[in-house]
Amino acid sequence: MNSDADPLLALRQAITAKDTITYAQNGEPCKTILEATHIVVTPTCSLPKSAPTRYRKPGVSAASSPDDFFSVEAVFLAWLLQSAPGADYMKQARESGLAAGFVSVTERKNVVDWLEGKISENERILPLVAESTTPPNTPPSSSKALPTTPHRSTATTQSSPSKRRYVADSRDVEVVKKIKQNEVELRDRNSVLRGIKPNNFSNIRSVYSDKLKKMKESRSGSAAAVTASETKSPARKAKHNYPIIMISSSPTALITMHNVKRFLQESIFEPSQEARQRAVAEGNPRPEDMIPIYRKRTSIDSSGKEHETQARYFVVDSVEALGKFGPDAWDRVVCVMTTGQAWQFRPYKWSEPIQLFHHVKGIYVSWSNDPPNAKIKDWNVTELKIDPLRRHVDKSVVAHFWKILDTWTSANKPWLMKG
Repeated sequence: MNSDADPLLALRQAITAKDTITYAQNGEPCKTILEATHIVVTPTCSLPKSAPTRYRKPGVSAASSPDDFFSVEAVFLAWLLQSAPGADYMKQARESGLAAGFVSVTERKNVVDWLEGKISENERILPLVAESTTPPNTPPSSSKALPTTPHRSTATTQSSPSKRRYVADSRDVEVVKKIKQNEVELRDRNSVLRGIKPNNFSNIRSVYSDKLKKMKESRSGSAAAVTASETKSPARKAKHNYPIIMISSSPTALITMHNVKRFLQESIFEPSQEARQRAVAEGNPRPEDMIPIYRKRTSIDSSGKEHETQARYFVVDSVEALGKFGPDAWDRVVCVMTTGQAWQFRPYKWSEPIQLFHHVKGIYVSWSNDPPNAKIKDWNVTELKIDPLRRHVDKSVVAHFWKILDTWTSANKPWLMKG
């Protein structure tokens, strides 16, 4: 096998011709570049993988030593691993036996483009003696002498017999090796952003596809419920069926008939005792048994236009007051506020809490600093926490209440949203 050809040209010609490049160990074929001593580019050309090329390393202006040039192995690995991510490329280069001296990630593309013939010139590649009219700064020969053209004239060598050869000091060579072993490979934005392991988000996609499917089914079910309710009860659309909210009649409840109007309509919580005393001073010793609540409700139509309507609700605290709304009064009840006392539900149409809160929206009202109530653990209720001191948070609490109630009513009793 011919090993006198210029390594760079031989490697470039084999790559552009798409020849099969193999490895050899002391003349015998081998499978990996780690085991190999030579890179076989053609059946007649074998290149020592540690031999230096004419490709100058970055940061070297005047090359004077074979260590200032990339080896055949480094140049070949840059082409072989051209599509590997930055971190993966450096890892495979080290695993292939090239602990230091491999082509950097930022320099790799220039090397690949030149080897594949995409660019004809590269300023880092020293020209061959036969290609230049002026003698290049060819590094002096040694045990790792850089390859030159086999057609070099002997007259050129004899023209300067007095020129001294540079012999590198062995201690300097060892120091340079240690420095290169501690070099840190610079990273660009692509090598930083790309990891070694591929990211697989198929499990997240499958989880959210199930959720989206359930949401679509619930929406279609809600639409069907609206159609069925409109078909089944056309009379409900003809008359004003205002939603009804039931509260506890307990005198210790936080929300009573004395303060419910100011709380739900004005978003201000006033203790029940203070509200009662204020009503007595105004000449109203007893509250009404049916209190109307008015609130502004904003909706957006299909064209994106915003509409503001005034919704009306009624609040009662007893079955007797509820009976004044007619035989279908329980169909209009959308919410029951409770203090967690089961006796409140005894006169109701559904006396069991679990059954009751299947037909209406349950709201458990308590102070924000109260401990958890074990009694409501199995009830289908939402907790509404009222701060005992900070009145500026009342507005957000009431807004949260209306949002919960609108969502539940739209899904379960949508005809009442048209009132």
